[in-house]
Amino acid sequence: MTEKLPEPWLRGALSDVHPLIMPVLFSFQQVREDIRTYTGDLTDEQVWRQLDGLPPLGFHLRHIAGSVDRLVTYLSGEQLSEQQLLFLRQEATAGATLQELLRAVDASLDVAEARVRNINPQTVYDARSVGRRKLPTTVVGLLIHLAEHTQRHLGQAITTAKFLKHMS
Repeated sequence: MTEKLPEPWLRGALSDVHPLIMPVLFSFQQVREDIRTYTGDLTDEQVWRQLDGLPPLGFHLRHIAGSVDRLVTYLSGEQLSEQQLLFLRQEATAGATLQELLRAVDASLDVAEARVRNINPQTVYDARSVGRRKLPTTVVGLLIHLAEHTQRHLGQAITTAKFLKHMS
């Protein structure tokens, strides 16, 4: 039996990352590990099964990938592209396999991690804006939201996966 590692944030500091940036990277690692642990034996059909009107697991996986991409766009001081807006509108559309969804999450986290690692810590209080209404926030505000929003949907994905396994 393989010994289970502690959660990423309990494995020690990342020597090449500023302490203000680390929590986001720990969050991403937690997502990578937990999604595989809890979805590994589900079928593609289960991934899109509706449970009493709640969003299917496929939505949560696709939303993690899409929301990470969108939040990192705002973090970079940019606004969303038409392609990102189209992806947002199609997050609940069934069809992708579990493996396709997991690859999309990994790819989104990889790109986001590279961009987050390049943030200059001296810019954490710099202003940023979100959405068409250009709601005000800061780099650190977006970093915090990136970590907590990703974890929120990870928790929903885990709970949904557990229900799906219990029902089969």
